[in-house]
Amino acid sequence: MPPSGIATYKENAVTTQSGGKIIILLYEGAIRFLHQAITALENRDYIEKGRLINRAINIITELDVVLNMDAGGEVAQNLRRLYRFMITHLVEANSKKDPGKIQHVIRLLENLLEGWKQITA
Repeated sequence: MPPSGIATYKENAVTTQSGGKIIILLYEGAIRFLHQAITALENRDYIEKGRLINRAINIITELDVVLNMDAGGEVAQNLRRLYRFMITHLVEANSKKDPGKIQHVIRLLENLLEGWKQITA
């Protein structure tokens, strides 16, 4: 089945963005999923909470995988450590049903998001 007009627009919107803009979109997506995970947790929808946390983990993992460790030097190394900390924190938050750990990762992502917004402005 051919893609709908909306699906095509969304795909083009992402594929034509600069690298910095894509990173911003990824951070925003992870933050959105984590806010939704907290809501699911509050509603005792543990399956949805886990699904949403996993979506955020997938985004953070992708951000980690694409780091250019050769060109990025110490900044890339620090980001890698931070991304891996976030993933570990989210795995614990998921298993322990801990909204505080999710909120902590949201704050870290929001700080990174603001930095990227300043860089790309």
